[in-house]
Amino acid sequence: MKINMQTFFSRKCKYQSFYIWLLKVIGLLGLVVLCLWLALRPKSPSYSIVSISVEQPSNSNGNGTISYSLEVENSNKDSSIYYDDTVLSFLYGEQEDEVGQTTIGAFHQEGSNTKDVSNTVNAKPRPMKPLMNAISNATTELKVALMTRYRYKTWGIKSQFHGLHLKGILPIESNGKLSGKNKKYPLHRNSNKLGRSKIWH
Repeated sequence: MKINMQTFFSRKCKYQSFYIWLLKVIGLLGLVVLCLWLALRPKSPSYSIVSISVEQPSNSNGNGTISYSLEVENSNKDSSIYYDDTVLSFLYGEQEDEVGQTTIGAFHQEGSNTKDVSNTVNAKPRPMKPLMNAISNATTELKVALMTRYRYKTWGIKSQFHGLHLKGILPIESNGKLSGKNKKYPLHRNSNKLGRSKIWH
């Protein structure tokens, strides 16, 4: 009977040692997976306005136009990005009146890739008039707001959707074009220089 009890406790200790070893292995694997996830986690796409041209209407009944060039960069080497429709709005004044708005259709972007999107937006007459008056007098600021959602595809696996709200301030010269001080003007999340845009309401 004494031998049997010793055998029982010996086996119990072996089982306990095995479970402790197994838990250590699982914990180590978890740390490895976490480190890999942090190292390979894709970066958000970046957006920059490369050029802007604000043109007044050719006649009193015209609306005027805003021509823009937007750069979209996916810096992730191992992840492509699937974008939903992107809403791009141009705003002016303290009340952030919407001068014009356009929608960029959904598209897919491969990793380590830069995409240029250029288009012309018809401006709204009411907010366009004070904007043109400000431009004719001196340099003014045009605000831009971007809203979209996207998901990554990494190693053949698609992620959940991520929402993206960006804003930026564009200095416009008296000729109606973007200031040449910088080569491009990046859009940022939650810019402190900008109030809450109407399109986020």
